[in-house]
Amino acid sequence: MTPDAPGTPPDGPIDDTRTGDATTGNTRTGDAAGGTTDDPVAGSPAWWAARAARAARAGGSHDLGSASATTRRGRGRPALDTDLIVATALRLVDAHGTHAFSLRMLAEALGSGTATLYRHFAAKDEILALVVDRVLGEADPAAARSSSSSSQPSTDTGTPSWQEALRGTGLGLYAVLRAHPHVVGPLMAQVPVGPNGLAQRERVLHALVAGGLEAGLAARAFTAVAHYAIGFVAQQHGPAAAPGNGPELAAFYRRLDPAGHPTLIAAAEALTSVPPEEEFRFGLDLLVRGLEGVAGAAPASTAP
Repeated sequence: MTPDAPGTPPDGPIDDTRTGDATTGNTRTGDAAGGTTDDPVAGSPAWWAARAARAARAGGSHDLGSASATTRRGRGRPALDTDLIVATALRLVDAHGTHAFSLRMLAEALGSGTATLYRHFAAKDEILALVVDRVLGEADPAAARSSSSSSQPSTDTGTPSWQEALRGTGLGLYAVLRAHPHVVGPLMAQVPVGPNGLAQRERVLHALVAGGLEAGLAARAFTAVAHYAIGFVAQQHGPAAAPGNGPELAAFYRRLDPAGHPTLIAAAEALTSVPPEEEFRFGLDLLVRGLEGVAGAAPASTAP
């Protein structure tokens, strides 16, 4: 449920340099974790593949999100549980944002030291990649779909229609990103291909195809809805979102010259009074209805 084209975070790029402290970056220059400038960028497909390969060499779990895929051998304090690290990091990112978040802040919250964290991660961007994947794992399209009053009925076989599946995808992603708006920046920085990102992408595409869409159209529908949800949250709920000033803006519109802006004045209330969630649902319905026209012009796929 995420885009397949990375972009620049709405509040600027994540600091990706490291100068000897414990606060930034995914470019490594012989640091305590043993990384080099040739290491893959955190969150990239190559980075996730390297984690899996490291886990396999260590004889541990092949789960890309597991602790064994990240822990680096070394002396000092005992290794920390990776799930605890990521859960704590998410709590700090929610409270302080990605730019203020640092390994030093995380170590203090865990009652540990930065050197211990470097046994797991080379830099904070590696933690943020896992935070993004954890948030994607919280999205629940089924629950979001059941709360939607505009869902299409299920098919005769009981399988959710592709319209239901697509609405559930959009509503689920919107809900989880609205709860964690600071994660939108790192989510946009890389195509999320961690275990939860891959599992959700597979689950959504399978549901769309099983519901009647051809695979190519299912992929484009998924991408369009994901881009819409992420962009909407970035603009309406993200760190750079404008404050809610609907009444002030409506009053400004009404004071405009009627000769030059008669329609804008007439629409002033509608432009400034619709709650963001209602606006999101309206836009999502427009996407789904537009895709119905496209799907009707193409032969339906055979559900597996």
